[in-house]
Amino acid sequence: MKNIVVIGAGPAGLTAAYELCKQASETCKVTILEESNEIGGISRTVRYKGNRMDIGGHRFFSKDQRVMRWWTERMPMQGAMSYDDKKLGRKKTLVKGGPDPEKEDRVMLVRQRVSRIYYKKKFFDYPITLKPQTFINMGLLQTIKAGFSYLSSCIYKRPVDSLENFYVNRFGKVLYGMFFEGYTEKLWGRHPKEIDPSWGAQRVKELSIFAIIKDMFSKLLPSRDKRKVETSLIEEFIYPKYGPGQLWETVASEIEAMGGEIRKNSKVTQIQWESGKIQAVVTTDENNQEQLVKGDIFISSMPLKDLVAGMGEQVPEDIKKVAKGLPYRDFVTVGLLLKKLNIKNLTKIKTLNNIVPDCWIYVQDTGVKLGRIQIFNNWSPYMVKDVDSKVWIGLEYFCKENDAFWNLSEEKCTRLAIEELIKMGIINRKDEVLDAHREKVKKAYPAYFDTYAQIDQLVTYLNQFENLYCIGRNGQHRYNNMDHSMVTAFETVENILAGKKTKENIWNVNTEEAYLESKPSAH
Repeated sequence: MKNIVVIGAGPAGLTAAYELCKQASETCKVTILEESNEIGGISRTVRYKGNRMDIGGHRFFSKDQRVMRWWTERMPMQGAMSYDDKKLGRKKTLVKGGPDPEKEDRVMLVRQRVSRIYYKKKFFDYPITLKPQTFINMGLLQTIKAGFSYLSSCIYKRPVDSLENFYVNRFGKVLYGMFFEGYTEKLWGRHPKEIDPSWGAQRVKELSIFAIIKDMFSKLLPSRDKRKVETSLIEEFIYPKYGPGQLWETVASEIEAMGGEIRKNSKVTQIQWESGKIQAVVTTDENNQEQLVKGDIFISSMPLKDLVAGMGEQVPEDIKKVAKGLPYRDFVTVGLLLKKLNIKNLTKIKTLNNIVPDCWIYVQDTGVKLGRIQIFNNWSPYMVKDVDSKVWIGLEYFCKENDAFWNLSEEKCTRLAIEELIKMGIINRKDEVLDAHREKVKKAYPAYFDTYAQIDQLVTYLNQFENLYCIGRNGQHRYNNMDHSMVTAFETVENILAGKKTKENIWNVNTEEAYLESKPSAH
């Protein structure tokens, strides 16, 4: 039996552990070491007084059919929806014979993707569309400026040596200034001119004004449902009834049923190695008790900074410097239970109690610190205890661990959040807030500046350890979506079971434009 140690119980770690238990339970003993007492990492669901919070928002959509099939095998997709079911919305038959969400708990809902930008108290579609309302909101003069700015960007291309130039080349300087510059600086705490352009290439891939126009016209064609759609332009996604954590808690239970072991409150603090192989790791529990965990193969989704720090003084100084300098953005979300929202639903989309239909509202205004607003009612009505009369929202703030905002008391943080909502016109008065809850998340977003420029040196060094595999968002210091993180796990398991020594395929996930679209199905 090979002892396989998986570090981290987020999507990447759980996917790897599940596949190993499923495919090789007779030859592998799988142990998951999770630092916290929770399952799912940043894809967990937080429960608070009957309401549920999705940490960061997780749309379940992928161009990789392995991933889509994997999700719906764990949690089947819902059956028909109709206007008569006020909780589920639109009239459209989705899956014949699928489970009824009112009767079954383990079910994926099909949700409509609506995200908009809130800028100067007006809504703009996100991604930006060329609808008449967009031009009305911008005004004639600003629309003309944006048009000429975009044409200029088509003729005079800037060198793609920063995120700012990446966006300006795609959208023109005016639209960049309106819809990307301020929000990006909020998210990363750095101006886009200081950020590596590879972040933009990974997150928006081929999204551009041309892609938006192409998508707009393709919707008029009879073969609309068969057209190739840029990920950022998808109109529907699936979502677990009780939030993303429900899926990962289900997966964790299945891993244990297949013989895998999950150790919570087991923070990996040391990595013992010699002669190019990891021998064991040392974990520390909530009582600072240490335990040695030996293994034959180690799959790590812990932050690269912490992984290298735990490897000790044997690591070369230049590698330690790169790892130590890798930057992250941390995350605070404030859940607020409201009587109502002050903003009106002026769309044609039907919603329960006619609240605005947005899953996310991106806050572009730089006069507030708030980055995004999640409306949990629209992610899943089952996330809200009293969905018929209350609105449950999450206010998302990007910060740095131990900065002034991070260290605010929960009371002061909540007060600031409420004041910003009033300033923006989202609510009218403080007494419209019925309850509040704050959650903090460390190292939520791997960042693309500082020593990130030297990350290839770090990857080359880590690849020398033949029994170490780095997967997932923090495990590769890459701002992956959930499906990308899962694919790194799929690739790792395939390499282990096939005895492949190369790790290039694992590190290449989400670096090549066509990767997720062209990879053959294997699960």
